[in-house]
Amino acid sequence: MANGESHVLALPFPAQGHVIPLMELAHCLVEHGVKVTFVNTEVNHGRILGALDDASHGGELGGVDMVSISDGLGHGDDRSDLGRLTESLLLAMPSELEKLVGRINASASAAGGGGREVTWMVADVNMAWAFPVAKKLGLRVAGFCPSSAAMFVTRIRIPELVRDGVLDESGMPRWRGAFRLAPAMPPVDTAEFSWNRAGDPRGQPAIFRLILRNNAATHLAEAIACNSFEELESGAFAVDVPGRVLPVGPLASGGKPVGGFWPEDASCAAWLDAQPAGSVVYVAFGSIAALGAAQLAELAEGLALTSRPFLWVVRPGTASERCLDGLRRRAAPRGRVVGWCPQRPVLAHASTACFVSHCGWNSVVEGVSNGVPFLCWPYFADQFLNQSYICDVWRTGLRMAAPAPATAPADEASARLVARQLIRRKVEELIGDQETKARAIVLRDAASLAVGDGGSSRRNLTRFLDLIRS
Repeated sequence: MANGESHVLALPFPAQGHVIPLMELAHCLVEHGVKVTFVNTEVNHGRILGALDDASHGGELGGVDMVSISDGLGHGDDRSDLGRLTESLLLAMPSELEKLVGRINASASAAGGGGREVTWMVADVNMAWAFPVAKKLGLRVAGFCPSSAAMFVTRIRIPELVRDGVLDESGMPRWRGAFRLAPAMPPVDTAEFSWNRAGDPRGQPAIFRLILRNNAATHLAEAIACNSFEELESGAFAVDVPGRVLPVGPLASGGKPVGGFWPEDASCAAWLDAQPAGSVVYVAFGSIAALGAAQLAELAEGLALTSRPFLWVVRPGTASERCLDGLRRRAAPRGRVVGWCPQRPVLAHASTACFVSHCGWNSVVEGVSNGVPFLCWPYFADQFLNQSYICDVWRTGLRMAAPAPATAPADEASARLVARQLIRRKVEELIGDQETKARAIVLRDAASLAVGDGGSSRRNLTRFLDLIRS
């Protein structure tokens, strides 16, 4: 197939942390002559268009065509209930995808030489149930892993974990304690497997069923591009899994829009410019995590006690936002509280000293790419595994709080209030730890080499591009 004939349908799991890295990969494909149609749910499509600073983008984003389909839920339904969302996706989206491909191909046929029929689906591995749909439609299939390779191989190895007595058939741990899938992989508490830390426990069975269904379809992918790099996760990439896994990260958009759900506060850059080098505590908990009012108050007081400038992101549309005016008053004069901000430039800024983070993989990769030490405060899903990478394997950060005793229930451990004095002490400990900072710089340099000329990720990206254009 000539380069100009490839047309990819890109399908992310409908969450901000999944949309952004797949959009970054989509921009890369477009830059190399591949047409990309990016499929969001109707709700997320509206969020992305609403967050843009002007209406000129229409149905495309930096050369990527944007379309939407229904997720099967109603307008007022709670999409943070992942169990309910995943069940709805499986019921509604297969037929919606078939109809979408039919419409695109019919339009391409009508346009004659001016249109391209869909030839590939590149889908999030968390949406691998769509691979058989793509094959039914005659499309070639590739996967995309927006999480760590460690997360991917852990999920793929669920049958072995059941066989070896780590999990029962429903995905629940048979014993509580530290577990390591393979040498050089991060240890994780058996109570913190991602499918058991994904929100309301009542949704756990649906989430676990989705993982098993996705695992069963993974072999259909001709390759799986992963937003990581070989030198970052050598142990995970050494684990034998179905398919051809190609670490191509850290991905970046080259300044093009990445499908953010909320408008960014453009004034952050000027504020950072006014701060001393290596002084700012950056605080952001991603697109899902939400702190209660009591914890917000402790965090505000703890940051104030550091006597350091801080930039704190309090996401729009959350209970936390109701406290925003009070938090801004408490932050003054040193701190700044914003609704959303361009995270990459913040982490790259010379004034940024450390990152108080929920440890979502996008944030981890962006922090690693800029040599920023982490103060880890995980909340959800794979964030506990990512914290273990940071604190136990790479040693580029600290835990905000010590792990709960093995006898403590996971929900009880996550609900413990982190006091202001501990927050202050941990921030000061991290910023004063020059060895941790030095290790973060070493990882930053490794990330830069990986994506540079001749680097491991650059070579893998070329292989992935060649496959898609073949």
